[in-house]
Amino acid sequence: MNRRLQRLKYLASDYISALAGWSAFYFYWKFLLDLPQSDIDGLALINRLYTIGSLIFPFFWLFIYSITGYYNDVFRKSRLSELWQTFGNTLIGSIFLFFVFDIDRIELFSKTGVPSPYFSFFAFHFVITYIPRLIITTVTTHKVHHGEIGFSTLLIGSNLKALDAWREVISQKRGSGNLFIGFVNVNDKSKNLLGNYLPHLGNINDIRGIISEKKVEEVIIAIETSEHDMINRIINKLIDCNVVIKAIPSLYDILTGRVRMNSILGTPLISVSHNLMPAWQENIKSFIDYLLAAIALIITLPLSIFLVLGIKLTSKGPVFYSHERIGRYGKPFIIYKFRSMYLDSEKDGPGLSSKTDERITPFGKFMRKARLDEIPNFINVVKGDMSLVGPRPERKHFIDQIVQIAPHYQHLLKIKPGITSWGQVKYGYAENVDQMIHRLKYDLIYLDNMSLYVDFKIIIYTILTIIKRKGI
Repeated sequence: MNRRLQRLKYLASDYISALAGWSAFYFYWKFLLDLPQSDIDGLALINRLYTIGSLIFPFFWLFIYSITGYYNDVFRKSRLSELWQTFGNTLIGSIFLFFVFDIDRIELFSKTGVPSPYFSFFAFHFVITYIPRLIITTVTTHKVHHGEIGFSTLLIGSNLKALDAWREVISQKRGSGNLFIGFVNVNDKSKNLLGNYLPHLGNINDIRGIISEKKVEEVIIAIETSEHDMINRIINKLIDCNVVIKAIPSLYDILTGRVRMNSILGTPLISVSHNLMPAWQENIKSFIDYLLAAIALIITLPLSIFLVLGIKLTSKGPVFYSHERIGRYGKPFIIYKFRSMYLDSEKDGPGLSSKTDERITPFGKFMRKARLDEIPNFINVVKGDMSLVGPRPERKHFIDQIVQIAPHYQHLLKIKPGITSWGQVKYGYAENVDQMIHRLKYDLIYLDNMSLYVDFKIIIYTILTIIKRKGI
């Protein structure tokens, strides 16, 4: 199962379709206009418009589809959802192109006395784009139903409910694509009824290692009613794993309307989504991150040179300070900052800073007041390790302490850490683990309210903090 190849199929199809749709529109209108060969200016205008459109429009459409998340999950597409997504994207994209290129107001089109060319432009593009997509998706769906394409699946649970769930999934006339590799039990008292049918891979404490080692793509939670007190612990264990999480619903879930059908013939499941923002907002957020971070590195270059000289002239040691932090899905990365402490300040182990921290150099205090020491964080944003806005990344040393008291900290690992955050704006820097836990509630509030609007507000408040020099 090659995701890159499948994505390339859709990209190639959409590129060719965009070019074919524009060409069909062009030749249709050229025939409709029936310009005489003597109308040199009119022919030149039409030909120039076609050339420009052929070069620009296909890439514009690929950008629109990418930004709306069309290429995110290429093996789990619904043909009906694809129909509406293609329709919506074509509608919005066509309106945008007509406004930008002023196609509807070109004098040649208005001379014909026929209705606006917008409808024909929309219709050609939509039909020529959707038909190849439908063919690719239909072929892929057929392969999923017949077991030619599958998703490595782990079952959480070992008793009757898990056994029933496994039997129901594998007995479907049209397969769901779940290839069960084994199961894990929730506690050691489980009877492991499923052990006669699937390999027992361990218990819930081993789940991260199992997912990584076995390359698990989907997890289905099927635990007994008596084990429901474990559900939060299970979700916390899975929250930083990049897998699709589904759960077998209880009668209460069904009665309260929490169960949503993904397939008419499939097993009813509750999907636990990692997506906290709509795909188009998440993609725009990433685009803004890369763009603004690159611009910030260029704009702050003179300031960075000044800071480099200041650090070198006021204390011994390297200009940059780098160490490991924990990023999205628990993946470690190296964070970059301007050094604001004396050399070997953490030779006895990691420690949090405070307003009276003697490890900070005088020039370091100046930088921290306006958070200038964090300018190299923009390098992490360009590398894709961080975002402009998101919970501040922490070291594993402190995360292990926080999780002991507040296991729900794991939820912050669903998103990229940020240079600034709602917790940073509302609470500021934490001087100990207790303060980090107190700040946690603000980051969780951000998690529940993520949007581009909220990000812009946080950036504005951060800029005000820098101007007022309210840093540590």
